[in-house]
Amino acid sequence: MDLAYAVAARGEAMGMPYIAVSADIGSPEPMQDSSGQPLAETLFKWVDPELAYWKDRAFALRSGFVRGARTCAEPFYFENGKVGSWRHIAALDGLAETMDADAYGIGGAIISPCHLPSGVIGAIVWATPDRSLDVSAVFAAHAVELHVLTLKLMATYHDFRGASPTDLAVTLTRRETQCLKWAAAGKTDHEIATIIGISQPTVRFHITNSSRKLGVSGRSQAVHRATTLAILAAGRPERGFLRANAA
Repeated sequence: MDLAYAVAARGEAMGMPYIAVSADIGSPEPMQDSSGQPLAETLFKWVDPELAYWKDRAFALRSGFVRGARTCAEPFYFENGKVGSWRHIAALDGLAETMDADAYGIGGAIISPCHLPSGVIGAIVWATPDRSLDVSAVFAAHAVELHVLTLKLMATYHDFRGASPTDLAVTLTRRETQCLKWAAAGKTDHEIATIIGISQPTVRFHITNSSRKLGVSGRSQAVHRATTLAILAAGRPERGFLRANAA
């Protein structure tokens, strides 16, 4: 709870005392204190006291701040109808047009996403109804601190809830990784076998073995899991890659 109090204290000090938090924007479960009460009811207050966003299961689908957190792993801010950060971030282009900040009484906000292992995304929003506050200046002075504070709170919270990974990272063989890369590119077992010069049953063996190691069932889940763990790098695998190094 010390970190949660630090989040609240930082908001007060910045002149942005209204705070919204989510440990996992893909889950409707609100962040809770040690007694099981939502932090949004016990510690953090919001600009509009009638907006119980943590009880609205569809809120994350409508919120522009949440949409930004999905595609941007760096802090960003909202000020005077515009979205900015410490550099130009293409993922945020056009985001301001999708926001309805006026409906929520928000004059300015700083959003700090936190991308955790296994594809989990948390976020903290510090907000103010005061349109005269120089949010960009506050951001420039405190963004790094807020980013670290967000990471510490989210990681600690997931540990507290028993939701953090406890196993060492999965290790796939080079051939297993290659087969999954081609599967991610939409190739069938037969096509993968032809491309990399091994038999079709061997392709199935490698993909099945990958699924077992990743703790999932089926090709699509294996591809998804390997992608979220950054086992599958961006880009198309090369034809004939590792042909002489079958595992």
